[in-house]
Amino acid sequence: MAATTLIDRALLRLSGEDVRGFLQGLVTNDMALLAPDRPLWAGLLTPQGKALFDFIVWPSGRDLLIDCEADAADALVKRLSLYRLRRDIAIARDGGLAVHWRPHTGDGAAPDPRLHALGERWVAPIDETDPEEAETGADAAWRAHRLALGVPEGRAELGDVLWLETNAAELNGVSFSKGCYVGQENTARMNWRQKVNRRLVVMRTPENPGEPANIYYPDLGLAVLRVSAERLGAGADPVKQEWFIRPDWLNAALAQSGEM
Repeated sequence: MAATTLIDRALLRLSGEDVRGFLQGLVTNDMALLAPDRPLWAGLLTPQGKALFDFIVWPSGRDLLIDCEADAADALVKRLSLYRLRRDIAIARDGGLAVHWRPHTGDGAAPDPRLHALGERWVAPIDETDPEEAETGADAAWRAHRLALGVPEGRAELGDVLWLETNAAELNGVSFSKGCYVGQENTARMNWRQKVNRRLVVMRTPENPGEPANIYYPDLGLAVLRVSAERLGAGADPVKQEWFIRPDWLNAALAQSGEM
């Protein structure tokens, strides 16, 4: 059986006084939409609307679980704690749980809230995880599957760009009808004025890609490309245009917004 554990993910538990209301005033998505079979992808932004952290939020009784990068978990705890003030809320890693993923849907877990083609994921106690699987995990398969679908995640991939430039609206990572949150003003302004002039896209990396690629996996990289009325990656020659991965969901979104 294929491994399902995502070793590179961690879970934070938020418990105490009105944790949904606490996150509602901080993150990009609407916590009122959260349900056991409907986790939410959300971002915690800078006041200017740039991505700091992205994560998936799960309900857990009266608590909330945040499915985040393991390497960023401590930094996220620290950042969230800054906003806690005097609220009676505990924010800490839950070391007894693990995140799992498989590349298809229909086996009873929750579809990925960004894109159903990403597959389904679930949270389970670590003591139910096969010891051998815990050593190998499914992280490499998850990364390859996700990038092939043109979906970046994590601090290294999202980089220092505005939340809407990461395609967050197209991937169900922002609510434009909820109240205020950190970075909301610039994010809302970009949406209503349709001023998303750049897009973060996955690209196939040739031997010497040069700019605008900024990080690499063995054969895939990421680029922030300017959008014109004619095409994504305006100014790139036809050969470079072939490097860009244009999944159906992004093509449809750009066509609907008139950005193609």
